[in-house]
Amino acid sequence: MLSVIIPSYNEQEILPQTAEVLSRLLTEEHIPYELIFVDDGSKDLTWDEIIRAHAKDENVHGVHFSRNFGKEAAIFAGLSQALGDCAAVMDCDLQHPPGTLVEMYRKWEEGYEVVEGVKRTRGKETGSHRAAAGIFYRIMSKAVRIDMTRASDFKLLDRRAVDSLLEMPERNAFFRAMSSWIGYRRAQVEFDVQERTAGESKWTTAQLVSYAVSNIVGYSTAPMQIVTGAGVAVFLLAVVLGIQTLVRYFTGHAVEGFTTVILLILLIGSIIMVSLGIIGYYIARIYEEVKGRPKYIISGKI
Repeated sequence: MLSVIIPSYNEQEILPQTAEVLSRLLTEEHIPYELIFVDDGSKDLTWDEIIRAHAKDENVHGVHFSRNFGKEAAIFAGLSQALGDCAAVMDCDLQHPPGTLVEMYRKWEEGYEVVEGVKRTRGKETGSHRAAAGIFYRIMSKAVRIDMTRASDFKLLDRRAVDSLLEMPERNAFFRAMSSWIGYRRAQVEFDVQERTAGESKWTTAQLVSYAVSNIVGYSTAPMQIVTGAGVAVFLLAVVLGIQTLVRYFTGHAVEGFTTVILLILLIGSIIMVSLGIIGYYIARIYEEVKGRPKYIISGKI
């Protein structure tokens, strides 16, 4: 059986269509299925629509969060509820083509344990959002050392891969990177991002930046290495200026120095403050992990 995990946040307009399209497609393809919609603390009638969809199709199930915990939490909540031999994760807005889901399932039948959906094209986006997304994925690829320029959350995982993900204790999970890290026999299926038929995107440029910072810190020590690099650079600058000062001193030239001292204080002070900020962010993440709070709280199921 195929379990389809569908994180949903304020998707009351598109959710009925998504449930209908997927149910019809998987039935026509003779694929046993369950659809698990995870309501991530929506402020609209998303949960009511999930209940209605379940009334029409008993293969539609729902998980309701007590509040908004984020897409990553919704994905892992859905995976924890999945009963299928394999589980796929896709967006509720149908920008991940349902037809590609069938192609991914056929790859799984061939013996692949992780089938990744990779973007051939990104669809229509605003210039600012496209630029922000490009910067985000380039930084993420370098930070986590995994090519994420065309990566997406659209994946199909074998039960063994799902169990491996659920065994990871991280509270701040990053599904795209973690699903690559676990390994297993892999395949890729290309798809073109489709246009939304209803509703609006929930991602803004500011949220994308916040998402990038959170996941880079959660899955890479690159920012800490940047701090070390900045410290080495300042040390080398200090050595050069120290030699210059000594040469001028021994050759009898007066060193005016006031401007140099001020600039050095500003430069070193700025680097120290930025470094403390980065270190403090890592300490905050450690604090969150040590508290051991759950990734999410489920207030209802259907």
